[in-house]
Amino acid sequence: MRLRVLTRLLEIQRVLVRHGLDEIILATHLFRPIRFAFYLSPATWFQRANKDAPRGERLRKALEELGPIFMKFGQTLSTRRDLLPRDIADELEKLQDEVPPFPGEQARAIAEAALERPLNEVFARFDQEPLAAATIAQVHTAQLHDGKEVVVKIVRPGIREQIERDVEVMYALARLANRYWSQAPRLRPVELVREYEKTILDELNLMREAGNATQLRRNFADSRLLYVPEIYWDYCRKNVMVMERVHGVLINDIPELERRGANIKRLAENGVEIFFTQAFRHNFFHADMHPGNIFVLLDDPQHPRYAAVDFGIVGTLDPRDQHYLAENFLAFFDHDYRRIAQLHIDSGWIPSHVRVDELESAVRTVCEPIANKPLREISFGQVLISLFEAAQRFDAQMQPQLMLIQKTLLQIEGVGRQLYPDLDLWETAQPLLKQWMQERYSLKSMVRQTRKQLPGLVDALRAAPQLIQQVVQRATDGRLDVPVKSRDLEVLREEIRADARRRDVTVIAAISLLGGIFWFALHRDPLWPGVVLVLASVVGLWYARR
Repeated sequence: MRLRVLTRLLEIQRVLVRHGLDEIILATHLFRPIRFAFYLSPATWFQRANKDAPRGERLRKALEELGPIFMKFGQTLSTRRDLLPRDIADELEKLQDEVPPFPGEQARAIAEAALERPLNEVFARFDQEPLAAATIAQVHTAQLHDGKEVVVKIVRPGIREQIERDVEVMYALARLANRYWSQAPRLRPVELVREYEKTILDELNLMREAGNATQLRRNFADSRLLYVPEIYWDYCRKNVMVMERVHGVLINDIPELERRGANIKRLAENGVEIFFTQAFRHNFFHADMHPGNIFVLLDDPQHPRYAAVDFGIVGTLDPRDQHYLAENFLAFFDHDYRRIAQLHIDSGWIPSHVRVDELESAVRTVCEPIANKPLREISFGQVLISLFEAAQRFDAQMQPQLMLIQKTLLQIEGVGRQLYPDLDLWETAQPLLKQWMQERYSLKSMVRQTRKQLPGLVDALRAAPQLIQQVVQRATDGRLDVPVKSRDLEVLREEIRADARRRDVTVIAAISLLGGIFWFALHRDPLWPGVVLVLASVVGLWYARR
């Protein structure tokens, strides 16, 4: 384990202890080898935060101190009020719009450096006091010289280094889980971290976010459901983005929505329609739908319209996964649990040796109790946990590529639960999915797909004779090689590399131990180098044994 990773683990433990969250350390197996360091440290005894503060406040402040990845984790949890105690949910919700800002002078300097000119040449007004601060960036209001009101998004200084360090920690924990946790092969922790790394690093590039916003705006052009602000490309850089300012009510400000006469039921139904339209019809969905990123435009309160901001995380689905997800939803709406079981096996999410009837029975046990109930009486979070527990006996594997769509679905449910708990999710979603499936397999759709793929097919047919001739010639000359990729071979290689690392560590530890013994034998002064050498040898031998 690299020194930087170990140092970060110690820092995480220090923050948890300082905020009185010792139970997390006691419950986390991977922290146990190093937890003694803080219990023996006087600094821990005297540097604790207010231990009398509510636990939710202590948890929120610890996440804020630990940095952006941990704050994002808290943001996601905050949308799941049905899964959290109320006091913790209330505090974590503050992470959505109460993140400490960095100084406005620093933001101005970053923007001027990125745009390579003074801000008064770009804006008629630039407000140094931030409008909002988030984990990755913060937003300032401004006005262009033509009078248009805009917001300027500026990436936090030094954030990439923090994220890269914490992702490295996550990889280290994932690799340890792979080695010591029996459930790791099924949950694939390294692949999950890799998927998360790609997502969060993409957020740091505001040119990518501007592109995402432009695509969503194009998809919902003239839509009655969703408004996406305009991007001003002339003033966008990797760490600065300028976007039209929208004036609306935050989606979780229910009293204000009611005061202004918003049709809450229609708003909730529109939210479901937006999600399924993005995920299936457009195959391009906003994947960070926590309440801090969603506004409601009330020009017509009886026909309220959503306005989205913060497009750093978007998702797409592989056509095969998209098809299987839609089929699963429809089978669930129709209570066709055998179809769900068969789809899980056909998609490879469940091993092919599993009996369909046994899987069907497990799915029915989880899904039947919630069928046709309103949102207030069910929880997708609890359903997913129950399905996860039921799937364990069938050797189900996690699908990292579905992480974003699952996260988005949970966030949508969390928002919907706050907005309109009586929403009939089934009645709203089922017609949308059926219409999409009908369009997908219509003659018009098939003709359009064939026309799109025709040039590639023609090129392949043209190249086929030459390729066949080359294969035959190579086979005749004895130069035809068939590459073989064996998972067992990769495992064997990794074991050989691990043995080599253990041997190297053991040799170094033995040398350190001998050096320490000679130091003491020669009665050298001071004694601390000998102590360090002996301790280093003990740690090295422990690591080699592990």
